[in-house]
Amino acid sequence: MTDEEVHVTNTEHRQTPPDETVREEDLEPYVALRYIARLFKVLAALILIMLAGEVVLGIVIDGRASITTLLGEATRLLVMAGLLWAAGDIAVLLVDAGHDVRVARILLGRIHARLGPPLPAPAPAPEAAPAPTEQAEAVPVP
Repeated sequence: MTDEEVHVTNTEHRQTPPDETVREEDLEPYVALRYIARLFKVLAALILIMLAGEVVLGIVIDGRASITTLLGEATRLLVMAGLLWAAGDIAVLLVDAGHDVRVARILLGRIHARLGPPLPAPAPAPEAAPAPTEQAEAVPVP
């Protein structure tokens, strides 16, 4: 089979060239979620910087006596920073999930448009008369 024959057989069933790309403006509504994710991550970084400053000041001012207090504060601040960082990651995950849903809807719309107009609905079947049933003989009640 020659290259020309392959080209003809591969394109003869297509009416339009394939277009599987998604426009950038179709993905724009998630800008606010990206800013929120960035904000959470910046806040987590600031908490870690505050933690480092608190540990340094605690050791400089009180020395070894501040270790137990600093451990409790450090644990609390690390958990808070971790939660903020996780919230930022969840916001990014929501953006990605929203993009996936939007892309799927766009591509399904394109598939629907390529398939053409919908087929006409079939005519409803006429209702058939109920089949005669045998009636039980009436039994006299004494």
